[in-house]
Amino acid sequence: MILKLYEKNNSRRDLDRIVDVLNSGGVIIYPTDTTYALGCHALKERAIERVCDIKGLDTRRHLLSVVAHDISSVSEYVRIDNDTFRLMRDCLPGPFTFILPAGNRLPKIFKQRKEVGIRIPDSAIAREICEALGAPLLSTSLKVGEHEDTEYMTLPELIDEKYSDLVDLVIDGGEGGTEQSTIVSCVDGEPEVVRQGKGWL
Repeated sequence: MILKLYEKNNSRRDLDRIVDVLNSGGVIIYPTDTTYALGCHALKERAIERVCDIKGLDTRRHLLSVVAHDISSVSEYVRIDNDTFRLMRDCLPGPFTFILPAGNRLPKIFKQRKEVGIRIPDSAIAREICEALGAPLLSTSLKVGEHEDTEYMTLPELIDEKYSDLVDLVIDGGEGGTEQSTIVSCVDGEPEVVRQGKGWL
């Protein structure tokens, strides 16, 4: 099922519908400032397991990331030193994933790696969903299979065609992108770019 959202002036009814899906443990596909992404309520472990199953992620080896409305709304879930906070403030919202030490308020599934990726995308739709939910989203980008056309990760109608049996809702925010976020590790002090993507420091 597809639900159309816009960069501004979305109805409270549509946002409440998305929040109801997420609060009930549902999985959505939604737009970010890079690619479309799979998302669920980041504090609901069963929903996180669903996302990992769909993407084929092993939580012992793969970094899990959350999307938040702003830095202050995610600060209780991670440990951020002053230098990292200043760097994030300068780069966000934007196409970056910052790897930080996980705090104690995240579900135990995050604690297998003791670190978490933080995203605050330059997408009003993504941030508005998080703000309406009052919690971060567990998030992982859609990826194109080896023999698939990139349109399957950029066009909401084709995304819905492929994933309608696996997710509860596809948020149509227009045509998506194909470039990944830039991943910056801030776990050991000095920031280190571990994957160069759309964002540049």
